[in-house]
Amino acid sequence: MFGSVTFDAMTSALDALSLRQSAIADNIANVQTPGYQAKRVQFEDALNAAVAQGSGLVQATTKLSLEPTLENGNNVNLDTEVVSNTDTTLRYQLATRAVDGEFSLLRAAMRTS
Repeated sequence: MFGSVTFDAMTSALDALSLRQSAIADNIANVQTPGYQAKRVQFEDALNAAVAQGSGLVQATTKLSLEPTLENGNNVNLDTEVVSNTDTTLRYQLATRAVDGEFSLLRAAMRTS
């Protein structure tokens, strides 16, 4: 179980989604900060490629958003951040349930042994 592609992919996804939630929180906290550039966390393409190659271990990357800026140089869009936060929270909950399911199977196997 541990070290399986599925388990590695789920833990990589949880780490990356946690990083994304932190970036979203930073973006929202700086919505009024002149010159602040929104952060974007990317990992899905790398995770898909890693799984296709038989590994689930990836590192998320954080990049600055290339979205247009306001007059003050800030490019945080609160609507985008709220939608992204909701999406990220739902994905995190789904990944957490998947990992919990893996542990439930392990607990059940240990009880019957």
